[in-house]
Amino acid sequence: MNTEPYILVLYYSRHGATRAMAEQVARGVALQAGMQAKLRTVPTVSADCEVTIDEIPEEGPLYCTLEELSGCSGLVMGSPTRFGNMAASLKYFIDSTSSLWLTGAMSGKPAAVFTSSSSLHGGQESTLLSMMLPLLHHGMLFMGLPYSESGLLSTKSGGTPYGASHHAGKDNCSELDEVEAQLCRALGQRVAVVASKL
Repeated sequence: MNTEPYILVLYYSRHGATRAMAEQVARGVALQAGMQAKLRTVPTVSADCEVTIDEIPEEGPLYCTLEELSGCSGLVMGSPTRFGNMAASLKYFIDSTSSLWLTGAMSGKPAAVFTSSSSLHGGQESTLLSMMLPLLHHGMLFMGLPYSESGLLSTKSGGTPYGASHHAGKDNCSELDEVEAQLCRALGQRVAVVASKL
């Protein structure tokens, strides 16, 4: 069992844009010596009962467990925007973390969030803010992106002080541009640096 401290990069992705962001966040985490990134996802919520899905996804990272969540040194959480809010699949997972809330397992750990949306003004900031709420209830130390990240001033697509964001386009096919990718990496590195100091 690997006991090296890690930042959990937990996300839900429907079309791959949020997953691409998670991979950039993980690259940023890896820039901090002594800290590794652990990529995890959550199952899709559907009309089918969750027990009918495989425990291991067909592709990509494993589904997150509560043990992995409680064992992290920091958390960076991402979701596509759904009507200005996080996707139901991620919210469903967060709603299952009451046992960690009761024990304060996440209290005092740094956290940050990221999102992607089909339209440029489709609720990125409200999604980021909505994702902060359960993390604040958990007592986590919330972190955004400072304007010392020059990309915040030059971006023509995603990027906010509340967290990294991406404009995926109406067909969800737009790849991360370099500024968006850099802001994702900066967010991951920022959480990793702070986690290393705590």
